[in-house]
Amino acid sequence: MRYISHHEQQLAFSKTDKPKVNNNEVLVKVAAIGVNRADCMQRQGKYPAPEGDSPILGLECAGTVCELGSEVDPKWLGKRIFTLCAGGAYSEYVAVDSQQLMILPDHISMAQGAAISEVYLTAFGALFELGKLQSGQTALIHAGASGVGGAAIQMAKSAGAQVVITAGSDEKCEHAKRLGADHVINYKTTDFVEYMKSNELTANAIVDPVSGSYLNKNAIVAAVDCQIIMLAFLDGRFAEVDFARLLQKRISFHASTLRNRSIEFKRALRDAFVARFYDDIANQNYDFNIYKTMSWQQASEAHAILEGNENSGKVVLLVE
Repeated sequence: MRYISHHEQQLAFSKTDKPKVNNNEVLVKVAAIGVNRADCMQRQGKYPAPEGDSPILGLECAGTVCELGSEVDPKWLGKRIFTLCAGGAYSEYVAVDSQQLMILPDHISMAQGAAISEVYLTAFGALFELGKLQSGQTALIHAGASGVGGAAIQMAKSAGAQVVITAGSDEKCEHAKRLGADHVINYKTTDFVEYMKSNELTANAIVDPVSGSYLNKNAIVAAVDCQIIMLAFLDGRFAEVDFARLLQKRISFHASTLRNRSIEFKRALRDAFVARFYDDIANQNYDFNIYKTMSWQQASEAHAILEGNENSGKVVLLVE
C-alpha cells in the first residue's frame, strides 16, 4: 500500500505492506484523513508515536471496513465508518480497534467523517468528562475557531450552556459566532479578562490549549468550583501561579491528552460520546467545520496551513 512517510520534516509517498489486523481490529480502506497539530509535531520530531502505535502519521480517518479480526462482529464488514486511529491514517489502509469505530451515515461525506473523531472526542472529554459542564453554566473556550474549539462550541450549546470564545482575528471570531458562540473576543485587540469583567461573566469550565500566561488570567474569570482543562501549551510551558486565587475559588486544574491514553480509556470515551451526541452527528445538527479539503498529495501544504494558524476549522486530506 501507499502511505505518506516523514523524514527530516519532509513528507513523501512511500510503500509498505498492509497492516495485519489483531483479533480485536478491523482493516479500514481510508477515504479521508483529518489533519491535526499532533501530526505536524510528530513530523517535526517533537511528538513521537507512543510505544505500540503505528509510526505512520494520522490520528483519525473515515473509510470502509474491508477486513475483520477473528473476534470482531461480522456486521462491521463493508460499513462506512469514522474513527480515532492509533497512528497510521496517512495511508491507503489502517488497522483500527473495532470498539472505537463509529458508523458514518450515508448522507454524511467521507471528508465530513474525517473531521469529527479527534476534535469531538477531545472537546467532549474536556468539557463534559473533566469540565462537568451543565445546562445554564458558562464555558470559556480558547482558540474557539480551531477544530476542537468548533466542536466544543456546538456541544456546549447543545447542552444548554453559554459559550465565550477567544480567537486571533475578527474573521475567526465571526466564524465562531456562526457556530453558536454567544460572546467572541479577539485576543489581539481585547483582553478577555477585561471583557468578561465588563460583561459580568464568569466561567464554570475553561478549555485552554494556550496555557502559560493564560493560567492566572483564567483563574481571574473562573467561577467558584471552576474546572480548567489544559490541552496544550502554545504560550509556553512555564508560568507563575497565584495559588491563593486557586484556593479561594476551589479551582480544579486538569492536564489532558488523548493520543497516549489506554485503549480502554478511548473505548469508554467513545461510548460516552456516542450515547450523548452521536444522534446530533447523524442528524447533521452540527457544522462539521471543515476549513479546506485537499488531496493527500498536498499533505505538506496542509501542515503549513496548521502551522501558520491560517485555518478556522479542520483541514481534511482525501485519499486518491
